Amino acid sequence: MAAVRAGVVGAGFIGPVHVEALRRIGVDVVGFVEVSESLAQARKSAMGDGKIYESLEALLADPTIDLVHITSPNHLHYAQCKAVLEAGKNVLCEKPLAMNIKESAELVELAKKTGLVAAVNFNVRYYPLAHEAQARIQKGELGELVAVHGSYLQDWLLYPTDWSWRLERQFSGSMRAIADIGSHWLDLITFITGLRIESVMADFKTLHKTRKKPTGPIATYATADPNATEDYPIDTEDYASVLIRFEGGARGVVTASQLCAGRKNQLTFEIDGSEEALAWNSTVPNELWIGHRNRPNEILIKDPGLLSPEARDITSYPGGHNEGFPDTFKHLYRDVDHAMKNPGAPTKYPTFADGHYELLIGEAIYLSATTDRWVRLDEIKVG
Repeated sequence: MAAVRAGVVGAGFIGPVHVEALRRIGVDVVGFVEVSESLAQARKSAMGDGKIYESLEALLADPTIDLVHITSPNHLHYAQCKAVLEAGKNVLCEKPLAMNIKESAELVELAKKTGLVAAVNFNVRYYPLAHEAQARIQKGELGELVAVHGSYLQDWLLYPTDWSWRLERQFSGSMRAIADIGSHWLDLITFITGLRIESVMADFKTLHKTRKKPTGPIATYATADPNATEDYPIDTEDYASVLIRFEGGARGVVTASQLCAGRKNQLTFEIDGSEEALAWNSTVPNELWIGHRNRPNEILIKDPGLLSPEARDITSYPGGHNEGFPDTFKHLYRDVDHAMKNPGAPTKYPTFADGHYELLIGEAIYLSATTDRWVRLDEIKVG
């Protein structure tokens, strides 16, 4: 297969991140779609000055495009992914894959039927030391896994004047902190440990029950004009904590919040085993803490000469040369690119099935939070 040619749907905060990473691995980003011509023109430079398509249909009608990246708001993902697959093109979708498990289950089946590459953008898996943690657990170095705990914390919605479309249920879904950032933590932990979740107990809190919604459009992470707002009722969570029971007996807990002053974008985890423990912090992504009982603890610095083959495969630079957030996208898209060019090769990227599983966990968490009880994942049924 020749060099992959891609189109992007959505030019908000994350769209240019996709474009930059695609171009780093040699994918030709042909163009993009936005909701209006004026917004597309305003974002044209950020999107790499590609062609502006008037609609998704026009993009899909371009026979030169092999791959479509969906970076639009959540409520559009299902219909857009379905249209892309039915047009015979490969697709990578931002999380969440859909608004509910009925939609995501349909997309999983459609992806199987078409045989096309269908990926979800769980990029946090692609830090080298996340792969290193997975390799050490698979080798049994931690012993029996006992407990997993951590958090995903941000502060960009701390004030009632902070605003995003993610605050509106009709666009983002019934959850926010868990769906927006907690889903990355849950995917990362299930990827690293291989553990499946048996049941959950969740506690939600909405601090700002009314926020100041801008009367005009505003970009993610931007500050609204306080003189051009209106009161808007909020019914999604600012804060969530979830107790987790894993199959096999391990226990876990995660906190997700977008109200933590000073925490710009911090994901942490600790995985405790009967022999060793591992801990990692996304704001110091090139260090993996290794805990011991009877000898000094260690800090493993990301260095391809010290890493397992699995982690070395997604490490681009020598020790002492840090890699971070943008590199995770590059390595994910490299796996997608490889899959497109090598049909039948083992699947390494997060699939639509992974996206469906995260939505299944999310629906169990939401049911738990709204009924104040433990909820087993096998209670959640499609439809």
